[in-house]
Amino acid sequence: MSVRIDITGLRPERVAVVPSPLAELCMALHALSEPAHHPGLQGWVTGVTARLDSHLADRMCEADFLWRTTFSDLFMPFAGIPGRSTLPGATLAEDLDLLDKLSDEQFVDAALEFTCALPYSTRGSSALADAVIRRRALDLAAARGPQQLRFSERLLADPPRIRAWLRQFLHDCDEAFFSEAWSRLRHQLAADARHKTDILRRKGLAEALAAVSPAVTLDEAAGRITIDKLGDGATATGDGGLLLLPTSLGWPHLSVLHRCDWQPVLHYPVGSPEMASPPSVEQLTLRMSALSHPVRMRICRHLARSAYTTSELAQAHGMTAPEISRHLGVLKKADLITTRRRGRYVLHQLDVTVVARLGSDFLEGILR
Repeated sequence: MSVRIDITGLRPERVAVVPSPLAELCMALHALSEPAHHPGLQGWVTGVTARLDSHLADRMCEADFLWRTTFSDLFMPFAGIPGRSTLPGATLAEDLDLLDKLSDEQFVDAALEFTCALPYSTRGSSALADAVIRRRALDLAAARGPQQLRFSERLLADPPRIRAWLRQFLHDCDEAFFSEAWSRLRHQLAADARHKTDILRRKGLAEALAAVSPAVTLDEAAGRITIDKLGDGATATGDGGLLLLPTSLGWPHLSVLHRCDWQPVLHYPVGSPEMASPPSVEQLTLRMSALSHPVRMRICRHLARSAYTTSELAQAHGMTAPEISRHLGVLKKADLITTRRRGRYVLHQLDVTVVARLGSDFLEGILR
C-alpha cells in the first residue's frame, strides 16, 4: 500500500518547498478537534479551547469533518489552480484569495471528499452535475450524521453561500487564535523550507525527500516518488510542479494531495513530540495480536479518522460484511474500537487513546 507520484519530465525548478498558512490552519483545527492524535500539543489545545468564544466553537463543529476526519483539499487551493504550478500565499488572506479562485465544482467536490462518493485519483463527474453522484454523496453524508447531511445539502444547494461561510469562519479563527500561533510557527517552517531547499539544490530531489521523511523514497530510474502509507493512490506532476509543505502542528500526519488534475502536494511534519508511556505487557500482547492481521491494520486506518459502518468498511476493502464483522469482533475484544448506534446505523471507531499507548511507531503508521 502506498501513494505514488509519477514525476517523469519534472524540471528541478518546478519543485518548491514552502509553508502555507491555510494548510497550517487546517492542522490547527484538526488538533483542536482530535487532540488525542497530537499528545504533544495538549498544552496549546487546552489554552486555545479555554479562551475560545462559544459561538466560534459551535461553528467549528458545524463542518469539522473537513479537517477532523479528512484533511480537505480546500486547505490547499493553490494546488487546484490551472497550470498546476501556483505556490501558496505568504499570508492567510492570500491563501483565501486562492480558495476563491477554485470553481464551484472544484470546491464542492473537495468539500464532499469525506463522503468518499466521488472519484479522487481519477477524473469523474461532479456532484453538481451528476444526479447519481449527488444522491450517493447525500446518502453517505447521512451515515456520518445529521450535521454532515445538513452541511452537504446546503453545499449542493448553494455553493456560494457555503464558500462565503467558510471564508468568514477561517478569518474568525485567524483572529481568535491562529494569527498568534502563526506568528510563532512561521519562522520555524520558513527555516525548515530553506533547509530542504538547500538540500534540494545541493544534493538533489532524492536527498531532499529523504530529509522530509524516511517514508518517502525516489526511484530516479522509474521517475516515481513512493510514499509508504496504508492508503493507496497515484498521481503525476505532468507539465506542472511538485510542492513540499512543512507543518509544525501536523505530526504524525504525512499527507499527500493526489487529487486528479491538481498539483501533487506532500505535506510533511517538522519534529516529533514524545508519545505517552507504553501499556502493560498483558495489554500489549493482546492488542498487538489483534492488530497482527494486515486487513485489520487497514481497517484501523479508516477507523482512526472517523466512525464507519460495517457495510462501508466492506465496500472500502472489497470484502463481505460478515468478513468485516469478524475482524471488528477481534478488535473490539481487545478494546481497540468503540461502537455506538446512530439511528439505523451502527458506527465503529478506533480508540486512538488506547492505540497511542501501543507506541509511536504503530500510531504514526496508521495516521500517516
